[in-house]
Amino acid sequence: MKKGIISLCLLCTISAFAQETTKLTAGKHNEYGLIYSLPKTVFDIEVVATQTIVKAGPYYKYAEKYLGVPVSITEDKSSWKLDKATISSYGIADKDQQYLVQFKSGSTPYMFLNKDGLLLSVNTDPLPDNAISNTQGKKKTASPLENNEYASVLTEEMLISGSTAKMAEVAAKQIYRIRESRMDLSTGDSDQKPADGEALKLMLQQLDEQERNLTALFMGTTQTQTIVKHFTWIPQGETANEVVFRISDISGIVGKTDLSGDPIYINLKITEKGELPVDAKGKVKEMPKGALAYNIPGKAKASLTYNGKNIFYGEFQVAQFGVVFGLAPNMFDNKKAPAHVTFYPETGAIREIGQTSDK
Repeated sequence: MKKGIISLCLLCTISAFAQETTKLTAGKHNEYGLIYSLPKTVFDIEVVATQTIVKAGPYYKYAEKYLGVPVSITEDKSSWKLDKATISSYGIADKDQQYLVQFKSGSTPYMFLNKDGLLLSVNTDPLPDNAISNTQGKKKTASPLENNEYASVLTEEMLISGSTAKMAEVAAKQIYRIRESRMDLSTGDSDQKPADGEALKLMLQQLDEQERNLTALFMGTTQTQTIVKHFTWIPQGETANEVVFRISDISGIVGKTDLSGDPIYINLKITEKGELPVDAKGKVKEMPKGALAYNIPGKAKASLTYNGKNIFYGEFQVAQFGVVFGLAPNMFDNKKAPAHVTFYPETGAIREIGQTSDK
């Protein structure tokens, strides 16, 4: 059983692997020879998890007595839930698959490479990448129990009460006063007449916030935040139950070596290996002399499992499971009707081919 190579992208979000391209033109300065690399297929594993943080209010023992409501949060807790994990593929330049193509003297064919030397196209602009979608994380929701923010609604009477029980009683009375004030404002019975509708709206919002802060002292709060991380995994062969990352109740999404978390496994099965093209008689074609190399990729099925359940399944073309063939270089230095070709950057396979005069 072969394993893949995995690493963690520490950023919560990553770029969509946008192309930074370089145009190379054959000429005297490079003796009409251009150097390029074919790709190695890489899996990007995007992991989304939500953390739920519950905080008990300091007066939770008095909630039913003074507010008439049973309380469910009696201690601080934190938990993590795996929302989803998905796999996308992209290509990186394989330095073990570097080639030189030599064109006819006096011709001016050109090619586009990405910033790492990966071949994207010849005699035409490269087509846009299949962008890897990135889920955006969500910041933790606010809680008045954090950093003692509720202190802004504590009255002098509450602060000098002398005991938790007495402070809870005074806080409850303040909640009822706020509710009465809101009712009076809503019905127009308040002595404080707002100047207009916007002023009324602002006063009601302030009362709502004061009530939320005081109520949190009894009922506690629940906060959530969503974290997104990316892992890079390079297929090397068929794989069964290889740990790629873990989910920890303490730390959330963690690396595969952090045993505080439950493992998420990747499985990869090769379904088709790339094969060299054959002629009408079924005989394998010979590689053209001095060919412009490209990949005929293989195919594989990939899945992710967690707690015995399949949480992702996908089928992918993989350069590593394929073979290299080539196109005759004279296709591209023909002055009358030079050919053009674009490639899939994730596999190195031909994406589109034709004559420049057809474009």
